[in-house]
Amino acid sequence: MDNSLFRSLVQLGDDCLVLGQRLCEWCGRAPTIEVDLSLSNLALDMIGQATLLLDYAGEVEGSGRNADRLAFHRDAEQFRNALLVEQPNGDFARTIVRHFLYATYAEALFEQLSHSRADRLAEIAAKTVKELRYHAEYSADWIVRLGDGTADSRSRILDGLEWHWRFIDDLFHDDESWIDCAERGIVPLRQALRTDFEQAVGAVLAKAGLVMPEKVRGVEGGRGGRHSEHLSMMLAIMQVLPRAHPAATW
Repeated sequence: MDNSLFRSLVQLGDDCLVLGQRLCEWCGRAPTIEVDLSLSNLALDMIGQATLLLDYAGEVEGSGRNADRLAFHRDAEQFRNALLVEQPNGDFARTIVRHFLYATYAEALFEQLSHSRADRLAEIAAKTVKELRYHAEYSADWIVRLGDGTADSRSRILDGLEWHWRFIDDLFHDDESWIDCAERGIVPLRQALRTDFEQAVGAVLAKAGLVMPEKVRGVEGGRGGRHSEHLSMMLAIMQVLPRAHPAATW
């Protein structure tokens, strides 16, 4: 088994899975019907991406696990998602900030992954980056609308930025497995994407009349399985049915 590739694929897949589940929590609760449908469609994209990546990870592992098994039969400490994506939804503005930061990062990442020396990953990334381009544009539009809107909407966007900015270091963390894959041309180093990410974020915030948050002490650990309590609570809901009936087929 290629341990580094397996672990890197799990990181990618877990980001998509956890954020997709978070967006699913908005179903029937969004500010308008149109937004409800939009967030549900974003969630479906994320779950679809997670399925492709985790199925591939299961094949690389060679132990008979597929995407469903990896999604529903691992405990929180076995997940390798970035801390950003597991954060609670909060209000609509906080959700939009979280998605904007992730999508801006992920669009650049999957663009690079579309040129991976691992052909299967390159194919997945080529499909995924088209979806992420829309995600980044959609969330950026809301950042501008809310940031340049009322005093209340602006305050909520600022609150979302303050809450999520501490998790950016974790989002760009390159662990040993990821570095090994980068040296083989399978993935790019995340840190190499950070300058472009910050420039893209800064440009959107400027349109909204906002400035980049000041650098803060980062909170890290997600790639190593050290998560907040929020992930365990989310997984308890997400996994309850397949855990109760582990031998069932759907």
